[in-house]
Amino acid sequence: MKENLNIQFVYPDYNLPATYDEVIESIDHTKIKPQAQSKDADVVVLTDWKQKDVDVQENVAYVLRTSKNELKENLTAINSLLEKVHRLNIVITDVADFQDVDMDDYNAILAELSDCLLEQYKKGRAVQLNLLTDRMMLSEMNNCNAGVNNITLAPNGKFYVCPAYYYEDVANDIGNLENGPNIKNAQLYKLDYAPICRICDAFHCKRCVWQNQQLTLDCNTPSHQQCVMAHLERNASRKLLQRMKESGIRLNGYQEIKEIDYLDPFNIVNKWK
Repeated sequence: MKENLNIQFVYPDYNLPATYDEVIESIDHTKIKPQAQSKDADVVVLTDWKQKDVDVQENVAYVLRTSKNELKENLTAINSLLEKVHRLNIVITDVADFQDVDMDDYNAILAELSDCLLEQYKKGRAVQLNLLTDRMMLSEMNNCNAGVNNITLAPNGKFYVCPAYYYEDVANDIGNLENGPNIKNAQLYKLDYAPICRICDAFHCKRCVWQNQQLTLDCNTPSHQQCVMAHLERNASRKLLQRMKESGIRLNGYQEIKEIDYLDPFNIVNKWK
């Protein structure tokens, strides 16, 4: 409260003691809950395709965690979700395992999801899907910003750059409640110190610093997988926006997306120097 921070509580899949709820309700916050504990949630996380038949709550965003193959096999279920929810965030959980041969499949998935969204827009429903609609509404980078605008307080009372660092190794902490956060080389998490990202226009890219560290050994340098997937999403967003215009669909706040001839910015880095 003293730092005027926005707090996002990530709930477990069991009920918290009443005393916890009392403290939580004493401050402005966002509740991120699993489907099993979704009452009063602001964001509901779906981790199992068996949960696809959700009882949708009004003004609640839904997050679906899935592998690429599971997503490909359940696109019909995604269509059903998009018919009910206001916003759906799809999180691909196996990005690190993507190979170049998988990118064609992912592009085809995005094309089918675009068809689903266009049908919803024709029905007058302005549903949002992070993989395709976020880029349309952005004119600058809007990444995860872990370590810059966001940090994690874990159940052990220690701070972490993001939850992934906590789950990987509890020794990855960046401070505690008693002494406050202390991020070493904090500038390395900032966009200004990322020479490729700061001139890239895949504005919706998560730029996941933990995944960067895992795949490139540098928290500020995205992997080939992240870059290519983000640019496939960017291009699919551009095509969807064109189809919307051709169908006479106009939504406020959407930005023009120019055509590009690359998927990985590192392939044209010499042009930018």
